[in-house]
Amino acid sequence: MNEEQFSTRELDRIIEMAWEDRTPFDSIRFQFDITEKEVITLMRRNMKPSSFKMWRKRVQGRSTKHARLRSDEVGRFKCSRQRSISMNKLSKRRR
Repeated sequence: MNEEQFSTRELDRIIEMAWEDRTPFDSIRFQFDITEKEVITLMRRNMKPSSFKMWRKRVQGRSTKHARLRSDEVGRFKCSRQRSISMNKLSKRRR
């Protein structure tokens, strides 16, 4: 994977999706054609080391991040703030 293949907007969205607990890696792969391993590499390169370690600890083995571990009861999740996110920058969110 070459990060240069993604625009800043796409990188922001990939990172945002990776942070969301209920967005499986399969969704990121479907939308951006990158594997879980590539997402991890991207996160490592774009986050502070302490933030990356915290994120990895949180998502490892999490059933909601791995579609094959999900129960059938977990449906499509849409964040309540999703509509108000502009340009994939949470800091620009208006309330």
